[in-house]
Amino acid sequence: MPFESIDPATEEQLASFPALDAAGIDAALDRARRGFDAWKRVSLDERARRLLALADLVERGQDAYGLLMTREMGKPLASAVAEAEKCAWVCRYYAEHGPAQLESEPFESTGTSCWVEYHPLGAVLGIMPWNFPFWQAMRSAVPALMAGNVFLLKHSPNVPQCAVALEGLFARAGFPEGVFQNLFAEIEDIPRLLDDPIVQAASLTGSVAAGSSLAAEAGRRIKTTVLELGGSDPFIVMESADLERAVATAVDARMSNNGQSCIAAKRMLVQRSIADEFAARLIERVSALKVGDPRDPEVAIGPLARRDLRDKVARQVEATVAAGARVAAGGGVPERRGWFYDPTVLVDVPDGSPATDDEIFGPVASVFPVEDLDEAIERANATEFGLCSAIWTNDPHERARAVRDLEAGGVFINGMSASDPRVPFGGVKRSGYGRELGPHAIREFVNVKTVWVGED
Repeated sequence: MPFESIDPATEEQLASFPALDAAGIDAALDRARRGFDAWKRVSLDERARRLLALADLVERGQDAYGLLMTREMGKPLASAVAEAEKCAWVCRYYAEHGPAQLESEPFESTGTSCWVEYHPLGAVLGIMPWNFPFWQAMRSAVPALMAGNVFLLKHSPNVPQCAVALEGLFARAGFPEGVFQNLFAEIEDIPRLLDDPIVQAASLTGSVAAGSSLAAEAGRRIKTTVLELGGSDPFIVMESADLERAVATAVDARMSNNGQSCIAAKRMLVQRSIADEFAARLIERVSALKVGDPRDPEVAIGPLARRDLRDKVARQVEATVAAGARVAAGGGVPERRGWFYDPTVLVDVPDGSPATDDEIFGPVASVFPVEDLDEAIERANATEFGLCSAIWTNDPHERARAVRDLEAGGVFINGMSASDPRVPFGGVKRSGYGRELGPHAIREFVNVKTVWVGED
């Protein structure tokens, strides 16, 4: 099956790339072996210099890379350029902090000395999604490379030009051949890749089904994994909150990237005393969002990345309405070319509907009134997911309760859930395991080697 690049705003085919055959996969694995043999011997300072060179290249080309992302998956251009800027940031973070994070660590022992060193494992297979086509790949690859591993990118089939561009960036930044490779590999090729001894770990951002399958395949081969899977993130608003700020942030938190984000604020749990006012302000703001060509700087909502994804969102909204919910804004497919869906607000959402139980991966916000913080936390946790959560409150006791009781990999207080190169990111429950970013990520794919020296 070819890897096809199609503009979701125009449905125009932009490019097509053939999948690798068995010989091509074997050649890539051979390059990874040679690349790892060289790269693991490169000093930490030199690895950092390569990352700084990569950051410079990304920044200089951010407008072009932003346009490429927009054309391949439909995100508004300003958001795409900001994604490129964030990629440069993660490169600089690990260039500046990675060497210290990998320094040997002394321990007390009965010998004359004892310490731990952090050694690379080999090749990390990165199975990456289309919704942040540069950022997701960079945030996974950069700490792995800083630690001395090499990276094999198996990107989503609908963003092949982004994958090619990423491979070119690493080559131009001076990384040796085989250290970062793009593989146009099929899903069926993943077991073959994991079978090879050079591939010692895998990282996946995607669906629960995809993560479960990868974990099973890796587990059979005793190879480590990091999984960042789906989310149904709660956005709790209590009556002590700054309502206007909460509403403004709720729009961004749900509608950014055309609503196609694992950490989007998918369920608005609002204290009943302010729920009507919150919903009215949210509806007003969402109804004013401009839908259209994502290259237009005034457009806030572009198309969804693929037709099947748009159609799934439409089916989920229809099923939720059929169950008793009311469409307060949007709720339909506009009559225009491209895979668009109107930004939508659902209210009176019943339990057992898709908006309650499933992840809607599009520009759809659902508002749920709750009596108090107890009900808010209970409903927030009543999901198989646990990626991030947000709460808006100026009550210190409510903040402390939220931090203690919300079942999620992150709790954001009076702010929007977001990933940041400086702090760990990941989920619990069926949102996955392991951490990306921050000091924790760089030690996910290393051999924590204990060195013990006895008395002479």
